[in-house]
Amino acid sequence: MAQRPAPSPAPASAAALAPAHRSADANQEAALLQGLPPILDERTRVLVLGSFPGAASLAAGQYYAHPRNQFWPILAALHTPPAWPALPPDYAARRQWLLQQGIGLWDVYASCERQGSLDSAIRNARVNALHSLRQRCPHLALIAHNGGESYRHRRLSQALGLPVLRLPSTSPANASWSFERKLAAWRAALLPALLPTPSPAQPTAPGHDTACTSPAPQ
Repeated sequence: MAQRPAPSPAPASAAALAPAHRSADANQEAALLQGLPPILDERTRVLVLGSFPGAASLAAGQYYAHPRNQFWPILAALHTPPAWPALPPDYAARRQWLLQQGIGLWDVYASCERQGSLDSAIRNARVNALHSLRQRCPHLALIAHNGGESYRHRRLSQALGLPVLRLPSTSPANASWSFERKLAAWRAALLPALLPTPSPAQPTAPGHDTACTSPAPQ
């Protein structure tokens, strides 16, 4: 006697699947990312404002931690010793190095929702309290936005009454700019605000020649 084939299992109803989908959506909505605390103090003269840390930076708890981000290599090459001390390899030492050079780091966004690391994926962002910068950094002389997403909020930094610049993003996503081109733009923008201004030459008294000296070795 021939056996009847076993009946196929009934497809799951839409109602049975709905809770799982709702749960996944709820988890995505709850994935609010928190940014990093600022690196700045009363010595800060230039503040570099990014948009929001990428996934690698959030995981490491460090600014610009992605190995292909060119921020740290650009800072290391910004100038030459002895006017520009070598950039240390350790992140904790780099924080102190930044403060000693008068450089501060922060981001425009304090928190946001984002899938991946692209600025274009940022949703429901909350901005940082940039209005407090003049009190926290009395010697602040320049705000440099690292990339277009940060610069989109320039009205917040312009409200401080300080010079505001847009610099080419150091992100690996900004592949249309070579390292050399980025370095030249960052160097031209930052060094005038970071390096001490030479004192004006004293006028030579009549009848006296000015001594010629060789420049100090660099």
